[in-house]
Amino acid sequence: MKIQNNRLKNLLRNNTFIMLLVAIAVIVFFFFINKNYLSLANIQTVLLTISFDGLLTLGAALVLIGGNVDLSTGAVACFSGCLFGLACNAGIPWGIALALGILVGLILGLINALLINELKFMSFISTLAVAQVYRGFVDYWLTGRNIQITNPGVRVLGATIAGIPVAFLIFIIVLIVYAVILNTRRVGRSIYLIGGNAEAARLSGVNPKKMSYFIYINSAFVCALAGIIWTCRMHTIATTTGTGGETNALTAAVLGGVSFMGGVGGAGACFVGVFLLDFFNSGLTAVGFPAYWQIVAKGALLILALTIDFLVNRSKQKKLKG
Repeated sequence: MKIQNNRLKNLLRNNTFIMLLVAIAVIVFFFFINKNYLSLANIQTVLLTISFDGLLTLGAALVLIGGNVDLSTGAVACFSGCLFGLACNAGIPWGIALALGILVGLILGLINALLINELKFMSFISTLAVAQVYRGFVDYWLTGRNIQITNPGVRVLGATIAGIPVAFLIFIIVLIVYAVILNTRRVGRSIYLIGGNAEAARLSGVNPKKMSYFIYINSAFVCALAGIIWTCRMHTIATTTGTGGETNALTAAVLGGVSFMGGVGGAGACFVGVFLLDFFNSGLTAVGFPAYWQIVAKGALLILALTIDFLVNRSKQKKLKG
C-alpha cells in the first residue's frame, strides 16, 4: 500500500503526467460545448496538425534538453518544404525530391551547429538570425506568391490509412525512434549530461561540441520532414509554411515537461505537450474564438509553461540546498 502511495505521489509530481490529465480535461470540456469537436473530420485535422507541430516540437526539445534554444525550427521547415515542392514541380520524382529536401535540412542544421560551436554565437541570437535568412530566400524564390504542386506523388503523405493520416503515423514512428535514442546509455545520457552541466559532462568524458553537432543536425532533420509533410498536405509551396512554428514548438515542449534550463524532458513530454496545445487550439476554433484571441491564448499558455518550469526548477534547487 505504501509503495502504491509513493508511486501516486511521484506521478502527481511529474509535470508530463499532470499535463496529460489537463489535456484530457480540455478535450472533455470542449466536447461538452460542441459535440462536433470529436467528429472524425476534426480529429483527422488535429492529427495532421499534431504531425507538423509534433516534429517541430521534437526538434526544439532536442536542443532544449541539450541546454540550448533553436528559434529556426519553423524556418528550416519552410526552406526544406519549399525546395521539395520546387523540385517536384521541376519534374524530379517525388522520392528524390524528398531526399533532397531532407538533405537540405541537414545542411541547415550543420550551419546552425557551425555558428554556435566554431564562431561561438549564442544559440538564441544565431538561430533567430539564420531563420530570417532562410525565410528571405524562400520569399525570393516564390516572389511572395504561393505555388501549387503539380506532382501527384505528394498525395502519398497526405493520405490516410484506416482513417489515420499517414503524416501522423510518420510522426509516431519518428517519436519512437527519438525516444529510443534519448534512452540509450551513450547518446541519450550524453545529451542530458550536457544540458544539465556541460562542464561536468566534459569531465565525464563527453564531447559537448560533438554532441551539439548531433543535436542540431537531428533537430533540423525532423523540422525538414515537418516542412515536407506540411507542403504535401497543402499541395502548395507557401512562404507562410512554419510561421509561428517556433513558438508552438517551444510552448508544446515546455508544456509537456521539457525544461528551458536543459537536461530534462523526453519524447513522451513532446507528445503530451503538442497533444494538449493542438487540441486546445482546435477547441478554441470549435467554440468560435476569434483568431486574435487564439494568439493571445497561445501566448498565455507559453507564459504558464515557463512559470511551471521555473517553479519546478526552483523547488529542485531548494531540495538540493536543503
